[in-house]
Amino acid sequence: MLTLVAGGAVAQALPLLLGPWLSRLYTPQQFGQYNLFAAVAANVAVVACARYEFALPLLGDALEAAALRTLCLRVLAVVTLASAAGAAAWFWGSSQGWTAWLPVAVAVLGWLSLATLWATRAQAYRALAIARVVQYGGASLAQAGAALLGAGVQGLIVAPIAAAAAAAAVLRLPLKDDVPPAPQRWRQLARRFRDFPLLNTPHAFMGALQDTAAIALLIAWQGPVAAGFWGFALRYLKAPATLVGGAVSQTLYPQLAAHGASVDHDADAHAPLRVTREGRAAVRRVMAGLAAVAAPLVLLLSAFGPWMFEWLFGAQWRGAGELSRALAVYIGMHFVAAPLAVVTLAWGAQAWALRLALVGQVAFVAALAAGLKLDGLQGAGWGVSIAMVLYFGYYFVRLATWPLTDKEPA
Repeated sequence: MLTLVAGGAVAQALPLLLGPWLSRLYTPQQFGQYNLFAAVAANVAVVACARYEFALPLLGDALEAAALRTLCLRVLAVVTLASAAGAAAWFWGSSQGWTAWLPVAVAVLGWLSLATLWATRAQAYRALAIARVVQYGGASLAQAGAALLGAGVQGLIVAPIAAAAAAAAVLRLPLKDDVPPAPQRWRQLARRFRDFPLLNTPHAFMGALQDTAAIALLIAWQGPVAAGFWGFALRYLKAPATLVGGAVSQTLYPQLAAHGASVDHDADAHAPLRVTREGRAAVRRVMAGLAAVAAPLVLLLSAFGPWMFEWLFGAQWRGAGELSRALAVYIGMHFVAAPLAVVTLAWGAQAWALRLALVGQVAFVAALAAGLKLDGLQGAGWGVSIAMVLYFGYYFVRLATWPLTDKEPA
């Protein structure tokens, strides 16, 4: 975890240090267009491998892992082709040339997700840390360089894609093994882990769709400048969650899998992992530790958010700082929740997580829309914070009190 946090700290330091420069190189309107593209690309890329890659850390057998990787690559190819068709339709309706980058972004981000989970299975934490630096730090450096070349929105879009491709190259996902997997093996694994495409894929897609819907609503009701404020604020406010959350989840997931598998060595390998006392205690410790870090961040944003944004990024971004004050409580809750998505994967509770997530996503969009109608952009921020306190509060209590398996020793 320390290795990943150290790498993540460097990765996030570069965007934070370059933020004041980028905010003067690009306008809020340009960031609004970029945020729309990034939201759509992420919406597709998050399910580019049908979430099968998230089953990789659960596999101990090397041949099974190789077969599952083959399945992921085939799904990724299909989704990339479908996104190319979607990009053509988007261009037809908007006449924006940057829409052509959609299939490239989907392919690269899907590849990076697969490579990341492959490295997570191998516990290649040093490579993961370096890849995070290349992806996040490299994206900001490339965006700054693109702005100096006058690339505009195209530069904002292409730079993160190039950085993600470089990060995937660092992880060096192998395409072939000494012993090629039998064709029927990946078909068996597709059936064995069918909960990932059937339950986790809609979960992830709807989660990303929440961000896409938010940007679309903001552009429709307030214009691209408001969308630029929203995306810019969340880009920096969620940076701590990205830094810490990725490191925590990449270490917590294998631990929960190991605890669950160790309960009954004679259990059917296809059965869901068990919820152990040790695993639940680990989840409680993670939540408590993250909450202790989140609390001062919320207070800092509430007290100094508008002033900090204006001082760091320029007077044109004060609106993003005022929005950050309204979103402070939501950001704190999200900071704690971000790494916990792997818990329901490890505990075989994807159906429950999907149902709850759908409720939360509807609440998020409804609160944002109601806030926009009542008090514009600031009302949207306060509406989201109030709704997410209720949603995440219930989520945390349920995970902390999750029932243990009936075979758990007293």
